[in-house]
Amino acid sequence: MAQPVSLTRYLVEQHRKHGHITSELRLLIEVVARACKRIAISVNKGALGEVLGSAGSENVQGEVQKKLDIISNEVLIEANEWGGHLAAMASEEMDSIHVVPNRYPQGEFLLLFDPLDGSSNIDVNVSIGTIFSVLRKVNNQRGVSEEDFLQPGKQQAAAGYCVYGPQTTLVLTVGDGVAMFTLDRETGSFVLTDEDVSIPEDTKEFAINMSNMRHWAPPVTRYIDECLAGKEGSRGKDFNMRWVASMVADVHRILTRGGVFLYPWDRREPNKPGKLRLMYEANPMAFLIEQAGGAATNGERRIMDIVPTALHERVAVMLGSKNEVERVTRYHVEAQGQQAG
Repeated sequence: MAQPVSLTRYLVEQHRKHGHITSELRLLIEVVARACKRIAISVNKGALGEVLGSAGSENVQGEVQKKLDIISNEVLIEANEWGGHLAAMASEEMDSIHVVPNRYPQGEFLLLFDPLDGSSNIDVNVSIGTIFSVLRKVNNQRGVSEEDFLQPGKQQAAAGYCVYGPQTTLVLTVGDGVAMFTLDRETGSFVLTDEDVSIPEDTKEFAINMSNMRHWAPPVTRYIDECLAGKEGSRGKDFNMRWVASMVADVHRILTRGGVFLYPWDRREPNKPGKLRLMYEANPMAFLIEQAGGAATNGERRIMDIVPTALHERVAVMLGSKNEVERVTRYHVEAQGQQAG
């Protein structure tokens, strides 16, 4: 039987193969993984740990915070507080950045995270997760500001998520494909269970919140109507729909067996380009999806080409199997052309 490959061993071997995973980046990823293990323990305790229910507060987006939202955010901040080469952190749950009191002259990396994605599912025991993104600090000056974080997703050094479900699974990319690690609860180690993850270019499965159908733009309605028409329609095949309302769970399913995930713009808040956060959710997931052979757009352009203008910027998201994402993106482009004409 082959010796299990730990997260640390995998990162060391990736450095030997490709040379760009520095010891500082490896240590940062390991710290995030340890924080995820602590969050997993709190999630697994559930009601026994008195972590369920609302915290009676709101985050910067005006959303009601769950107790586990706050706990997870604090765990990630505390774990990375003395991160050595980490300059600063930004969280979906915090208004502004958190500068690390660094022991080194200047930190090399910036960490962004959604500490607990899928909060609406916490109390009903459905999979939730942590999403993270690592950027290099391109400003060589000692200080750090929000502007340092406003980099397009294509400049990410690493990205991943940890899904807390029947198993605790860490999914990671450092720019050389996607690897999955399962938490061995007996040893406390993340063990490599799948690498070179690949998303099929075609699929018969889509994920979208159908309750918002009446608010969608025509290109999204057109695409979903074609899927629902099945074999009798223009697509000539039957589609299944899946929707967990937890992005990590929906994306994990797509990375495992293919599919397409859509969270489009809609008319309820027409001045907002979308619901999901570009830097905490869309960019890291787009990095993972592209590294697995899929595609990710906002309906008009590649998500990772978007240059952020604000720390909590929102975006429409369409990601997954390449041919399906290209189709729904083409429908948006065609609709824009018709409007311009």
